[in-house]
Amino acid sequence: MAVSKVLVVGGGITGSVLSLALAQRGVTVDLVEISPQWFGVGHGITVQGNALKALRSVGVLDRVLEKAVPFNNMRLRQADGSLIVELATPRTGGEDLPSTTGAMRSDLQDALCDAVYAAGVEVRLGLSVASFEQSPDHVDVTFTDGTAGRYDLVVGADGLKSQIRSLIGIETVPEPVGMSIFRVVADRPAEMDCAEVYYGGPRYKAGYSPISDTKCYAYLLDENLDASLVGSRAPLSLLRERGQGYGGTWGRILESLPDDTAVDYRWIEAVLVESPWNRGRVMIIGDAAHACPPLIAQGAAMCAEDAVVLAELVTGQGPLETALKDFMARRMPRVRKVLENSLKLAEWEIHPDTPGADPGGIMQETLAYLQAEA
Repeated sequence: MAVSKVLVVGGGITGSVLSLALAQRGVTVDLVEISPQWFGVGHGITVQGNALKALRSVGVLDRVLEKAVPFNNMRLRQADGSLIVELATPRTGGEDLPSTTGAMRSDLQDALCDAVYAAGVEVRLGLSVASFEQSPDHVDVTFTDGTAGRYDLVVGADGLKSQIRSLIGIETVPEPVGMSIFRVVADRPAEMDCAEVYYGGPRYKAGYSPISDTKCYAYLLDENLDASLVGSRAPLSLLRERGQGYGGTWGRILESLPDDTAVDYRWIEAVLVESPWNRGRVMIIGDAAHACPPLIAQGAAMCAEDAVVLAELVTGQGPLETALKDFMARRMPRVRKVLENSLKLAEWEIHPDTPGADPGGIMQETLAYLQAEA
């Protein structure tokens, strides 16, 4: 194998799937996570078929599906709730997997965390990488707690605000795409059986997805609001104000939210680091290298695919340099397609009168493209 000991920086979806995939191939894996506690945030997540395929490859799919809600279609609606069209969603993971699944992010992360520990990965919380020195055949790492380690490969799976990206001298940084998102977890209405998106209202769009038998994930895409309006934590009153003008099930969800509902609000950012994503034996993958607006729901899938493909290639018989070149050749066209189409979709949703704008069409086109092998 090109590697026998790997450091994974970041314990989210990317880092967890990578740690599992490597450990299952006989690699010694250390995982460090800057947070002192290791769990997923509470809002919902849409997991497309190609992400489910990656989760199956590392043995956690059945656990995830125990609580998640699978569905194979989506509906587009007018702001008042009237139906525009119902679409069958391409099965990006193959015909034997659901095209889409709604889940609690915390349930997904819990499944990954348990599997990582069970695989024998050495997990250390509350620290990260302070510095490193590379030689032709290893990387010497000093951690923020003063300890040190030697590795064949260091992988930064530390997200949009990646520290490893900065440490290896990549100057590309995330940029706002011009829209923001409110997200809440709410009680799931009885009629909700798939994801639905509402167009034509006073904001860019609204939508929801079932994420468990009793809960759903609802969101509102808006302009970038000034911090003076939002404060340190977005109040529910602001979401209620900004969400006026949408009817149907979405409007009923908004009206039903209790006063203590936790509202997640943030500006949406995107980043694409051009090839290569490595500097010697230190590299970035996942959102650290390519983060797209969540408009086609491919963020988790692109991250999980990165992890599975990287583990496959660096545990092959060739040298590491060749494995990393092959990794970029497989991943770059795919993530570029998703990111560029997501940005185009964002532009159309900000400017819906753009000639030729076809949000449903570009979503279908992208998902059809992703039916090819990662």
